[in-house]
Amino acid sequence: MTWQRAWMIAAVLLVIAGAIFLWRNNLSAAFVTGALGACAWFLSHRAQLRAEMTDEEEPDTDSDELSHATDSDRVDNEYDD
Repeated sequence: MTWQRAWMIAAVLLVIAGAIFLWRNNLSAAFVTGALGACAWFLSHRAQLRAEMTDEEEPDTDSDELSHATDSDRVDNEYDD
């Protein structure tokens, strides 16, 4: 199970618990559990973005940058031995 799925399950459970507290007219507990559910949802979204970022950061073995290099960045030094 990934962190993304774990946070999403926690978010759903907390929002359901918040709805039950709201139905039972316990407004302060409903607010706290609803806020925790929203935080868990944002953590789920963050875990998804982190997973996408690590996928993008993997180095490519077929890098085209090196094959298209130009000599424009070279400096001729006349004092070379």
